[in-house]
Amino acid sequence: MPEPLLVVDNLDAWYGTARALEEVSFELAGGSAAVIGRNGMGKTTLCNAIMGIPPARVRGSVRFKGQELIGKASYKVAQLGIGYVPQGRRLFSSLSVDEHLRMIAGRASNGGWTPAKVYELFPRLAERKRNGGAQLSGGEQQMLAIGRALLTNPELLIMDEPSEGLAPAIIEMLIETFQRLEREGMSILLIEQNLGVATSITDRQLVMVAGNIAAETTAKELSQDPDLQRRFLGVEPLAAGR
Repeated sequence: MPEPLLVVDNLDAWYGTARALEEVSFELAGGSAAVIGRNGMGKTTLCNAIMGIPPARVRGSVRFKGQELIGKASYKVAQLGIGYVPQGRRLFSSLSVDEHLRMIAGRASNGGWTPAKVYELFPRLAERKRNGGAQLSGGEQQMLAIGRALLTNPELLIMDEPSEGLAPAIIEMLIETFQRLEREGMSILLIEQNLGVATSITDRQLVMVAGNIAAETTAKELSQDPDLQRRFLGVEPLAAGR
């Protein structure tokens, strides 16, 4: 049988002598999954290890469509078909919205995503296309970061804390966008500490505690289990019906 899209196998990571990941293992055959957990649990380090972003020292295996990623430069990982939306967006203040998108479109492999299609997905960006990255609201910056990643025409989109610092109305719009992308066939690995966002986007929930996947559950089970929410996430239970 073909290997799953993404396989993380016994992945360890250190910053100096401090261990950030310990024997992290999971598979993503397709569709979406969320890695949830409190701050400092290793979620961003997991993203960096998959994408080949320093400075963490890693050991173990990360395979994408059967190809080993450990040891590859970040741009080579991206070229294989993984899009990444980092925590904090990381935009260029000196570049306009349109320059951000066209810079990536000019380097990306041929595929379905173009700046015009990004503007169709996020009409607000079309209205702000001449504005610089620093002139955008938090929600607009997140739209641009997502659009930039989509222009690489990924098969897998990894997003690190996409709801961080955003207003509820913007978060709802992003949830609808992610659901649309999944319906169109894109696989998503969502890194979140916002339980409401994580359970709205995907049913599969991987709970990270102290650098390890401590539990795997479903959105329904997690939403209906207040003790599990408090124990693993340190949050008050979700409101009924969410």
